[in-house]
Amino acid sequence: MLSSFQADLILICHFLFILFVVLGGTLTFISKKFAILHIPAAAWGMSIEFFGWICPLTPLENRLREKGNHSGYEGSFIEHYLMPVIYPDGLTRNIQFILGAIVLIMNIIIYTAVIVKSRKS
Repeated sequence: MLSSFQADLILICHFLFILFVVLGGTLTFISKKFAILHIPAAAWGMSIEFFGWICPLTPLENRLREKGNHSGYEGSFIEHYLMPVIYPDGLTRNIQFILGAIVLIMNIIIYTAVIVKSRKS
C-alpha cells in the first residue's frame, strides 16, 4: 500500500516537473530567481527528448509499483502516460525531436521577453 502511494507521488512529481520544464520560464516574470531552477530543469527535459533517454523517475516509479503488487510499465513516463493522451499515433523519433525543439524555442522566447522587460525597467 505504501509503495503504491509512493509511486503515485512520484507520478505526480514527474508530471509537475514536465509542466515546469515547459512553462516554468514564465515564472521568471515574477522573479528572475526562478531561472536558477528552471534553466537546468529545461535543459534536462530537452535532453531527455533530444537523446531519447528515460528519466530516472520512471524506473523508480516502476519498482515501487511492482513492490506494491502492481505492474510497472515498459518505456518512459511520457510513452506510458502522456503519449496516448497528448501525442498522435505514429509518433516518431523525428517528432520527439521537434517537440524538444518546440520546448527550446518557447523558452528562448520567454527568456528573451524577460531580458527585454528587465532592460526597459
